[in-house]
Amino acid sequence: RTGDPAPVFTATALDGAPVDLAAYRGRPVVVNFWASWCTPCRDEFPLLADRLDELGPRDGLVIIGVLYKDDAASAQRFLDEFGKSWPSVPDRDGSIASAYRVVAPPQTYFIDGDGVLRGIQIGEVRAEDFATQYAKIAP
Repeated sequence: RTGDPAPVFTATALDGAPVDLAAYRGRPVVVNFWASWCTPCRDEFPLLADRLDELGPRDGLVIIGVLYKDDAASAQRFLDEFGKSWPSVPDRDGSIASAYRVVAPPQTYFIDGDGVLRGIQIGEVRAEDFATQYAKIAP
């Protein structure tokens, strides 16, 4: 729920790098649950990439992708196709999605520098949605 601490998780990204949500304290974080088979996920990906390019250097924005009922090979092909990525972690047992109460992708969570969940976007993130949600976590 918004206003509560975001559920923390540790996982291994598709590229083998460790991901620990708690390590990003002090920075705005967007956690995006997605799947390679999800059309709205494909539609929102370029927007997220653009915002990361803009806000990463300026604000320290971090985006973490969490695969939702998808396999690593398909997800990697998706990322390769876009030629851009951020850490994306498989959620093999569904525990991360369960902690965040995800029902279907895409679902996106906006977490402030204190680790508090400030915004939830159910469905595709469009430019105006991102602006509204990001304003809640911008440093």
